[in-house]
Amino acid sequence: MIIKRTFSITALMLAAITSSGCSQPSNSASDVTSQKEIWPTIETGIKSDAQMEQKIADMLKNMTLEQKIAQMIQPEIRNITVEDMRKYGFGSYLNGGGSFPNNNKHATPEDWVDLAEEMYQASIDDSLDGSTIPTMWGTDAVHGHNNVIGATLFPHNIGLGAANNPALIEKIAAATAREVMVTGIDWVFAPTVAVVRDDRWGRTYEGYSEDPEIVKAYSASIVKGLQGAVDEDFLSDTRVVSTVKHFLGDGGTVNGDDQGNNIASEEELFALHAQGYVGGLSAGAQTVMASFNSWHGDKIHGNKYLLTDVLKEKMGFDGFVVGDWNGHGQVKGCSNSNCAQAANAGLDVYMAPDEWKPLFSNLVNQANSGEIPLSRINDAVTRILRVKMRAGLFDKPSPAKRPLSGKTEIIGSSDHRAVAKQAVRESLVLLKNKQQLLPLSPKTNVLVAGIGADNIGMQSGGWSVTWQGTGNTNSDFPGGSSIYAGIKDTVEQAGGSAMLSVEGEYKARPDVAIVVFGEQPYAEGNGDVDNLEYQRGNKSDLALLRKFKDAGIPVVSLFISGRPMWVNAELNASDAFVAIWLPGSEGDAISDVLFKNADGSINHDFKGKLSFSWPNNPIDNENRNDEAYSPLLPYGFGLTYGDSNVLKDDLVEQTQQTEQLDDLVLFERAIKAPWSLVLKSGEQQKTVASSRESLGAVSIQTFDKEVQEDARAIRFNGQAMAGVNLAAAFPSDLRSYVENNGQLQMQIKVDKAASSPLWIAMGCGESCQGKFDITDNLEQSGQWQTLNINLSCFAEQGVDLAQVFIPWQLSTQGDWHVSIAKLAITANTAEQSSVTCK
Repeated sequence: MIIKRTFSITALMLAAITSSGCSQPSNSASDVTSQKEIWPTIETGIKSDAQMEQKIADMLKNMTLEQKIAQMIQPEIRNITVEDMRKYGFGSYLNGGGSFPNNNKHATPEDWVDLAEEMYQASIDDSLDGSTIPTMWGTDAVHGHNNVIGATLFPHNIGLGAANNPALIEKIAAATAREVMVTGIDWVFAPTVAVVRDDRWGRTYEGYSEDPEIVKAYSASIVKGLQGAVDEDFLSDTRVVSTVKHFLGDGGTVNGDDQGNNIASEEELFALHAQGYVGGLSAGAQTVMASFNSWHGDKIHGNKYLLTDVLKEKMGFDGFVVGDWNGHGQVKGCSNSNCAQAANAGLDVYMAPDEWKPLFSNLVNQANSGEIPLSRINDAVTRILRVKMRAGLFDKPSPAKRPLSGKTEIIGSSDHRAVAKQAVRESLVLLKNKQQLLPLSPKTNVLVAGIGADNIGMQSGGWSVTWQGTGNTNSDFPGGSSIYAGIKDTVEQAGGSAMLSVEGEYKARPDVAIVVFGEQPYAEGNGDVDNLEYQRGNKSDLALLRKFKDAGIPVVSLFISGRPMWVNAELNASDAFVAIWLPGSEGDAISDVLFKNADGSINHDFKGKLSFSWPNNPIDNENRNDEAYSPLLPYGFGLTYGDSNVLKDDLVEQTQQTEQLDDLVLFERAIKAPWSLVLKSGEQQKTVASSRESLGAVSIQTFDKEVQEDARAIRFNGQAMAGVNLAAAFPSDLRSYVENNGQLQMQIKVDKAASSPLWIAMGCGESCQGKFDITDNLEQSGQWQTLNINLSCFAEQGVDLAQVFIPWQLSTQGDWHVSIAKLAITANTAEQSSVTCK
């Protein structure tokens, strides 16, 4: 993503910082060494326990180096066995999003408890590793115990931010802790306290607000709810260890690029992005997760200044720092299996889901050689043991015998669902209400339309049973309810009628149409976009709204989304418009607000207020207190039933998009991040990790075209269908390039031609590909040539250019030898396409 942005800090916050004697903003991470006075020392109320510290010191004296390193490694349940735990005695383990006991999506709570019990017993079995230290299980329970079928799924954080109710947040966290404890799990990777400054970020919905005000208060509340208050039931039998994440600046990357670069000054880093840590650590949070992002180009997992000098020394954090999923492997000079730099920077626990075995060996060797000082290893293990002791893991019964374990009636209980319903009602934000259309009479005849109307998975979003929130049906949410189900129940009880038609078809003319539409589920980088226009290039939902409007049927729009979006046309086509965000499993609570009681009185009024500014155009993302601030609807906006309507039907529907698109270089001398070069032969595939690689029917090696190793020679032997491609874990949004007459550009030279087709392709996921035979476009002279292929050609073949995982691929079943140099996505090019769409 290359759209430029300006960034400004809240003037009031900056004034407060400078008046307290802190230095002016610096522009580079090299200037930060004298900046620690910016950071406060956090008072948690947790008193130092001399007896506990002595016990930890005594344990350290008797631990081998291997036992210590094992405490610092966290594998994932798909990649370890109970015997691995018995052999190594890992300090912790996790289940990633969409990972389940026995790899069974429909694993029962009993299955979760069984695995927890087996891992615990293996960890305290000293027959192989000599250690009896209990392990910890960590899970991403980010809006309820969202990996477990039947759990209560609360609204995602963006909706909770609109509710602005810290007391409610504490109830949600407490309910989540109880449901987690039922499955024998000790530790939750929450809360996320990102302050989101660019809504194009795919994790926007994990943030409570674009402003740190709500985030700071919420962080303290959710930590109290998960762990218990420090002076009350701290880490009791109904509480879990919490994790404040992601330290630091994940919500402020350039262009909202997931895992990208934050270039804020240190003052901005503190005033905007660190306030959630002030709140969460003050409430006693015991763990902090390091962030994927960089700060001024340095990956946080390897940033000693922030992890050690600031967080541990200045702020006084005495818990432990855990990494994110292979985040250590992104540190310069590191790989997933080898990264001494992270430990030396202050990482205490490596989240190493798959390559834990070589990582373990390397860390042992690096500690033995002195590359990682033993004092650093001892500090990390001291912190880990301190948290375990505070959590009572040395004293509690095993997971299967704890007070809440196996009490399945707690998961999805009516009490918890009642809290979730309250959260849904308070999170809804009314943006438009012409002629006081809402609230509706429940005695009316209602048509409910749109793909989100009867779709619990869509309304729940990402991190819902599966990681991306995809591949689910309503049956995967037992006890939950869709939005349509709630509407139907409400109106039928009052004598009205409700009909569901996703496509908006009807025989009897309805009194009102409620259309439920919005974003499909996504998580993390899969949700990154380069433009906030809703359904850009495919306005099917707008067509549905206009169908009703043209028929004179009043339209209520319920917009499901993980962020504010540019929906001017959809707003114009709606008589009432409600941002319902991602409400979770309790969709029926929405009807409590939309409809009056049967006697005509208001049931529940709207309470939600925007904690994110609503965009005035799809390009510029403005935030509260920016120097230039002119959103369509400001931070804090939200109508109630007593308010006059603000938005008319004359919003601008076409906008001059002013982004300056540079070429998106995929390969020039080297493969550009985030892409990797991958070989494929038959059903096998292999990531290229050296200058010469081969796999079955294809091989590749570097050579010099103009400078050292700036080109690649690709050899297909014709013995099987084979290919070479660029791929990334997260998709890229290339729609801006299509809109600017973009092309895929490739420098290529034919060294040996074959009669079989040579295909060039672009991929957007499983069964989503466009490809062309470029044989007739290639010169056979052995000379370099440049091919240009219009991106619109791929779009015409069905490639979703908003979700491109593979921007370039060559494949053949023939004996082709070709060489390639620069690969790029270009914009505003005057070059004619070299390849005819066919």
